[in-house]
Amino acid sequence: MTTYRAFEVTGAGQFALVERELTDPTPGQVRLRVQACGVCHTDTLAVNGLLRDPSTPIVPGHEIVGVIDAVGAGVTAWRPGDRVGVGFLNGHCGECDSCRRGDFVNCAAQPLTGTTVDGGYAEVAYARASGLVRIPDRLAATDAAPLLCAGLTMYQALQGLDARPGALVAVQGIGGLGHLGLQYARELGYRVVAIARGTEKAGLATELGAETYLDSTTEDVGAALQKLGGAAAIVATAASGASMSALVPGLAPRGRLVVVGAGFDPISVQPADLIFGTRAIAGSLTGSSIENEDNLHFSVRRGVRSRNEVRPFAEAPEAYAHMLTGRARFRVVLDVAA
Repeated sequence: MTTYRAFEVTGAGQFALVERELTDPTPGQVRLRVQACGVCHTDTLAVNGLLRDPSTPIVPGHEIVGVIDAVGAGVTAWRPGDRVGVGFLNGHCGECDSCRRGDFVNCAAQPLTGTTVDGGYAEVAYARASGLVRIPDRLAATDAAPLLCAGLTMYQALQGLDARPGALVAVQGIGGLGHLGLQYARELGYRVVAIARGTEKAGLATELGAETYLDSTTEDVGAALQKLGGAAAIVATAASGASMSALVPGLAPRGRLVVVGAGFDPISVQPADLIFGTRAIAGSLTGSSIENEDNLHFSVRRGVRSRNEVRPFAEAPEAYAHMLTGRARFRVVLDVAA
């Protein structure tokens, strides 16, 4: 095999199926045969050319599971045949100030898979060895893929809380991120509150681990959380700053609003709501490759599962369009190996 198929984005929003030449991995890099790739809302950065010149072709996709078939010079910990994953962060440099302090997530020279470098809407992908994640044998490729980004995002947001077991933790938005967040929060031992618009997802939220469901269209969510004792943390997944603004009054003293939903409108907050109670608003950005391995092992052992709609590789553009509608239940995954 000297070529492979890939879906390039060759202009804002325009997909093209192309044949690419197979090349050897560069030093410090591996090449893998893609088995599955998740379709994530963050793929819009590549598809719409928001972080790169849209006239330069790029392959989207950053929830990749595959098997290594070649390693570049200097790679010693990975071998052909290893089953690996690649998330949004394509491998840290090891040399910048953040890396030297062990803060690999904030590496200043880290490629972004499927956004600044080619991703997994393809039969073959490339990644830095420092960005690789070992996939547990018990996890199928299509099950593992969404956990590499959506799962890790929620796992890290919840793992980083300074909250005791039994504390009240809320998850806002019961979609691709939120349906995983409810499961992680339950398995980490928190009392879980689900917040969403309408009552359609109330039964599902209970099934996934929520003890309480709040309909943000009919009640003051901040006041409702205070009646429950106040939330030690609220993880906000909805891509809407306005919807997050109403959550801050629901925090307990020293509570944190953790933002993982990338909306484009601002969050508005009364300074007094932060000062009195020593509350905080913080962002959370995915995690390192070894933290992703922790996430996968936790998910396998505690039964955290992504609910996926699996599509064949040839339907990548349609799968992406379906994801954008918000009607997917709950993650869309390309089965590249099928």
